[in-house]
Amino acid sequence: MIKPRALKKGDQVAIIAPAGQTDKEQLTQGKRVLEEMGLDVVLGRHVFDVEEDMDTMDRKRLTDLHEAFRNPAISGIFCANGGFGTARIAPMIDYAMVKRNPKIFWGYSDITYLLNAIQNFSDLVTLHGPMVASDLNDDERTRETESSILSLFTGEPLTYDSRNSPLNPITSGTGEGRLVGGNLTLLTNGLGTPYQVNAEMVYDNTKGVS
Repeated sequence: MIKPRALKKGDQVAIIAPAGQTDKEQLTQGKRVLEEMGLDVVLGRHVFDVEEDMDTMDRKRLTDLHEAFRNPAISGIFCANGGFGTARIAPMIDYAMVKRNPKIFWGYSDITYLLNAIQNFSDLVTLHGPMVASDLNDDERTRETESSILSLFTGEPLTYDSRNSPLNPITSGTGEGRLVGGNLTLLTNGLGTPYQVNAEMVYDNTKGVS
């Protein structure tokens, strides 16, 4: 598996919206948070586009994704929000190009489908994490959310703190293994397709991004 390079201050990152329409005010607020972290933030050309034609919208979303990966100046790609429809663009992605241009790809919810697809066909370690418009806006942003993004600079792994969301064990004992996951709806939707989660993935994930 290919680990993307950790971010550093001054790096350029792109925000794209492959899963759905973005709220401009919320995205502006989230963009400012990334900039305060020292990042140079650019927006995909079609982030705010609204199209009635689904095929046209899918092509625009795919264009933004491809342009972000192809651009050598961009070190990371953050998704703006969730939504619906990433499964439609998964078959159209140029996975060989993505593999030649490894970089941070970050999101969750409907983006789960793309996280798994890119990981399966490009061997790139993708990252499940909060999104710019939906989680970094002024109303929803928390210290924990910002902290999870800061880990992209350090390359250090995050430790889950069950005090934030208590776990309810169903049996006693201890276990060890690699956790593979994402949005459960998208994980189940992908079963039986080439884009299903790779539960047999083997790589050293102790340091996250490199």
